[in-house]
Amino acid sequence: MTKTFAKSKLYRITLAVAALLASASAWALEPFTAEYEASYMGMQANGRMTLTQAGEGKWRYNLSIQNPLANLSQTTVFQDVGGQWRPLSGTDSSKVLVKSSVKNAAYDWSRGVATWSGDVKPERAGPVKLQAGDMDALLVNLALVRDVLAGKPLVYRLVENGKAKVMKYTVAGKEQITVGGKPQQATKVVNTSGERQTIAWVVDGMPVPARILQREKGSDAMDLRVSAVR
Repeated sequence: MTKTFAKSKLYRITLAVAALLASASAWALEPFTAEYEASYMGMQANGRMTLTQAGEGKWRYNLSIQNPLANLSQTTVFQDVGGQWRPLSGTDSSKVLVKSSVKNAAYDWSRGVATWSGDVKPERAGPVKLQAGDMDALLVNLALVRDVLAGKPLVYRLVENGKAKVMKYTVAGKEQITVGGKPQQATKVVNTSGERQTIAWVVDGMPVPARILQREKGSDAMDLRVSAVR
């Protein structure tokens, strides 16, 4: 091996290590609050996502949406285990007109099972066997941002509502969107599952999707657009 080749190889390795360290730094979890302009059930709404610390290595991630017809809230408490985000518990509450519902999820990693309680059907109470890398739907929002910008496969095993399924997003190109009145370049990703489609726009430097659009049977069901992040 010549000295020139050895130096070139060492240089490439150094660059690769630097890139990995930069990537790890970029994906360090930090608290944030994201305000959204939302549309739900055909009406304007206010949306908010927050990430707060919940103890050593633990985080609380919340999404809330409110308008005159509905009040929705989803919360996931998860643990960062060597860069792998494990859901520990979740609460999904909704009040639409006079109908209300509260569902609770418990992810017991010591036993390797997930269970559900509250307003759930008996066949959706679990237990469901857990696998390494399992997430709930809310946690996928954070993972999408991390993985899109890192160029990783956008494939997740979703454990929610008493069942497990694979959720795969595909990259649908780049688009310019408006965030807080300013144009931003975003990566558009799409997941289609039966009659439900979820589309997300990821902007470099933003900890959550800049926009999330859920469509059911070809019609827009919920649209969240970031107006500010702090």
